[in-house]
Amino acid sequence: MVSKKKKKYSSGEGAQFMTRKAALKKLQLTLKDFRRICILKGIYPREPRNRKRAQKGAGGIKTLYHTKDIKFLLHEPIIWKLRELKVYQQKIRRARAMKEYGKMRKYFRDYPDINIDHIVKERYPTFVDALRDLDDCLTLCFLFSTFPSLKRVPRDQSMLCRRLTVEFMHAVITAKALRKVFVSVKGFYYQVELEGQTITWIVPHHFSFQPQNKNDVDFKIMSTFVEFYTMMLGFVNFKLFHTLNLVYPPKLPASFSAEKDKDLIDEHTYVAERIAAMNLSLARVEGANEAEELPEIDVFPTEDEDPKKLEEAKLEAEKVKKLKTLFKGLKFFINREVPREPMVFIIRCFGGECSWDKDHFVGATFDESDETIAYQIVDRPSMEKQYLSRYYVQPQWVFDSVNARTLLPINKYLMGAVLPPHLSPFVDKIKDQVYIPPEVAQMNNPDFKPLDDDQSGTDIEEASDEDKEEESEEDSEGDADEALAKQYRDEVAEDSPSGEDNDDEDDNDDMDPQKKKLAKEKKKSMAVTTGVTYKEHPYQKEIEDKQAFRLREKLVRKKHKKLYKSMKAGQEERKKEIWLLRKKRRLHDEKVKEEKKAEKKKQRMQAFEAATA
Repeated sequence: MVSKKKKKYSSGEGAQFMTRKAALKKLQLTLKDFRRICILKGIYPREPRNRKRAQKGAGGIKTLYHTKDIKFLLHEPIIWKLRELKVYQQKIRRARAMKEYGKMRKYFRDYPDINIDHIVKERYPTFVDALRDLDDCLTLCFLFSTFPSLKRVPRDQSMLCRRLTVEFMHAVITAKALRKVFVSVKGFYYQVELEGQTITWIVPHHFSFQPQNKNDVDFKIMSTFVEFYTMMLGFVNFKLFHTLNLVYPPKLPASFSAEKDKDLIDEHTYVAERIAAMNLSLARVEGANEAEELPEIDVFPTEDEDPKKLEEAKLEAEKVKKLKTLFKGLKFFINREVPREPMVFIIRCFGGECSWDKDHFVGATFDESDETIAYQIVDRPSMEKQYLSRYYVQPQWVFDSVNARTLLPINKYLMGAVLPPHLSPFVDKIKDQVYIPPEVAQMNNPDFKPLDDDQSGTDIEEASDEDKEEESEEDSEGDADEALAKQYRDEVAEDSPSGEDNDDEDDNDDMDPQKKKLAKEKKKSMAVTTGVTYKEHPYQKEIEDKQAFRLREKLVRKKHKKLYKSMKAGQEERKKEIWLLRKKRRLHDEKVKEEKKAEKKKQRMQAFEAATA
């Protein structure tokens, strides 16, 4: 029996991959609908090991997908919904062309909606899975919540993002889950801890918005991502609110409802309403208690239990417990020039109360004249009217106190003071090649002293003096050894009686000359000699270490050499980055020194002119 010849590319990488054109043909979808379904289902292009085989011998670079992913899409119910939408769009176009407006209104009324609940449940079977993938979701939703009315961004979508983000921030406030904050050029970085998962996202600064060109940003693709993320965030919010015994959906101001949307045109009004919503306490489920404090860490005996790790975990738990009540019982008043949204969110996350001028913004809970206010946050050099019962601090004090997990001294953050550098808390302690600013090094080690240009000369002189002292010590040690050896020989000569010496001499005369020679050599070898210190040359040692390292590098296996080279390249890049950051810091410090010198010189000149006038 003759076996059938196997067709080329019917197995292996040729059968595993499919081009985008073939996928569109198989699914009978347009490119626009295919992109949408791929974003919703989480299917993305793949990179094959052998592109020529995967492309079935075709040249060039094509977008490839796994065949099993495309077959998986064949059974997706949304595809039928997209085809139904296409039919309705054709009917609407025909009715508009024929001027049958009654039919057109009917088609718009019966226009089918796409429900993606089942996709969220399919992609995230558990709540923890959804929390792990929440970083991008929150960043994009917070970005869209700042967008005003645009042609390419549906107004309903940005309104939904605003409502969902405010709900999530309320859940974080109630759970007291905020851990780190940082202000950057990009915006405000926040990090929270929910259900043991760390979530980090960015909230952009509120500036006057300018619409982008269509060529720069594809808002349609971003809008499709937001369509899925809003549904996902809705699921997460629902679960969080029920875990915290809060009523869902919460009762937010009327501006977040769709009916009131057309009445509010000013974007500043939307922002003010959102901040006012965050300053309110949410309704709890009837009969439910407040969230209980976390119990103490249970210690179970294990084989590889490390007492240091257990101690570190206990200390961390205590620090987090204190952090949750950092601003408890404190009242803050926020001046109108300070960004209110991050301040309200941070202060309320740690148990504090805040308010602002009720004449400028809605949602104020107490007036500026309240005597119980502990801190007033100001971002201006001076104020005419000041109260003696409170501290006037700059906004950075709040951020730095949260990152330090304690209320920092306010002397560096007073109104009009030159602020200390705002250090990022998002530093990976596991990585070894990381640039550490002098302030962080000083915080970790109080004895740390950064080397200035003025100090470098004195350090060199001190080092040379130390070398001279070491040399003199070595010489004195050598002289002392020699003196001890001489003293020992003298004592031996004194202790030995003259008779014994004569006997030895007589015996030596009777001995063979060869034996006599050997005895002399033995006596010489037993004698105490002056010790010579061995000085190790650092440059020579460095050369030897490099040679030994090269030999070890040659022992790396052939299959691991590519990985090793990439690791070495990464190390070199990090070294370069650290060097550049150090150079930037040095130039900055030099500039500050020059400015201070110029300021002092100017003051001296002014004082001299005033004295001579």
